Amino acid sequence: MITQAVIKDIEAVIHITHTTIESIYPHYYPRGAVDFFLSHHNRTAIKRDIDGGNVFILRESGIPAGTVTVNGNELNRLFVLPEFQGKGLGSQLMKFAEKKISENFAEICLSASLPAKKIYLSKDYTPAEYHMIKTDNGDFLCYDVMTKSLR
Repeated sequence: MITQAVIKDIEAVIHITHTTIESIYPHYYPRGAVDFFLSHHNRTAIKRDIDGGNVFILRESGIPAGTVTVNGNELNRLFVLPEFQGKGLGSQLMKFAEKKISENFAEICLSASLPAKKIYLSKDYTPAEYHMIKTDNGDFLCYDVMTKSLR
């Protein structure tokens, strides 16, 4: 079941986000980039998005297993805990976010990390831009901005 997150869900959203980043991203990115992602998805940013009504949680048998954030036509912060991956929960979150965005927009935009890019390509997203951010310790974080037409 996917529901809108409320402030009491902040710890669950942080847990899902940070656990997934710490488990998956080190296989694709150097430590400086992983640390950048963790600081980018910080408590303040998550609280702001929850307060704005933009964060959603997917629960599997009552357990918070995944999250997605929708800001305007942007699909952000889509994470599924590693132990729940491979069960279609990410696809459920993506379909939910796409439907929500399609109510007001003709196109979705997202920033795809290296581990997520393949998934988005399989869901008809198209790379539009490529970015590299130099982190504080000199590592680089690379990602694609991707789009998908909803019409």
